[in-house]
Amino acid sequence: MTMNKSEIIAYLNGQDDIGLFAEADRVRRSVFGDEIFLRGIIEYSNYCRQNCFYCGLRSGNREAVRYRLTREEIFESVEIAVAQNIPTIVLQGGEDPHYSADWIAGLIKEIVGKYDLAITLSLGEQGPEVLRMWREAGANRYLLRIETWDKENYHKLRPGRRWENRLDCLKVLRELDYEVGSGIMVGLPGENVESLAEAILGLTSLDLDMIGIGPFLAHPQTPLRDEPNGAIQLTLRTLALVRILNPYANMPSTSAMECASRGARIAGLRAGMNVIMPSITPERVKRLYNIYPGKNADSDDSEHSLNAVMEIIREAGYRRSFSKGISPNILRRHESEMTLSK
Repeated sequence: MTMNKSEIIAYLNGQDDIGLFAEADRVRRSVFGDEIFLRGIIEYSNYCRQNCFYCGLRSGNREAVRYRLTREEIFESVEIAVAQNIPTIVLQGGEDPHYSADWIAGLIKEIVGKYDLAITLSLGEQGPEVLRMWREAGANRYLLRIETWDKENYHKLRPGRRWENRLDCLKVLRELDYEVGSGIMVGLPGENVESLAEAILGLTSLDLDMIGIGPFLAHPQTPLRDEPNGAIQLTLRTLALVRILNPYANMPSTSAMECASRGARIAGLRAGMNVIMPSITPERVKRLYNIYPGKNADSDDSEHSLNAVMEIIREAGYRRSFSKGISPNILRRHESEMTLSK
């Protein structure tokens, strides 16, 4: 299905929420059935060399209490994923130069050598050789959110960084045969439904394997502390539209949704999402990975724990999958390449 910008804006403005969400759910069921894939996130460092205005981990945040996990602590979290039959882990952190590219490659090799797990990386912009090293070490997927399709706003919100470099990095990831993910925030200061429609079309043009979208949440330790949060209903409309236009992409109902409004993760699943990503970061540091307010704020009994996530899946009317959840998009591409090579 295709939509033009005017049609997308009409839906973003609330033209037909009931019909939009029903169509998004129909599309995801046609591809993924009623299964929800789980990805266990290990947030191994909250140090970051970047100074993004929207992020609580920004280098300029002197109030943040910083931490780094050891190799042993990371493996303890991996073993939690294995024990709970979570088939995919996500290694996520700020852009922390403390961990060398070689060290991370060695960690990946050790994990895939010991466990039958898919590995997603969310480690910011890296050079082609580093990305190649990690791919050859055994990483399967890479998530690099572009956050906004508005180049001018991107440059304002990420001082010293270029939007074009972000896009180039996504292209390199595709060339290296990662499953490639990106995404945006809804409701960033300075943006409106027109710029959001352009972002939806832009993301769709990238033919992504994973797409992560959540509301902007103003962090009190950032320059955007006094800005209004992104609206949940607008976020749900965005999710549904992106699902309809990207039927084969794996799309999470994010923790940011739940932080913005209790119950929003269920609404996200019902609006076409097929992934949930519980944090399996060690309890002693989990709350310090505070990229937005409420992230990992409570204990393992919170709405972000595995038990709570399982209840969300059941309440939404779906069932947990034990599959690694390879993107149908990348499978289709590989089949097409094999056909062309014959």
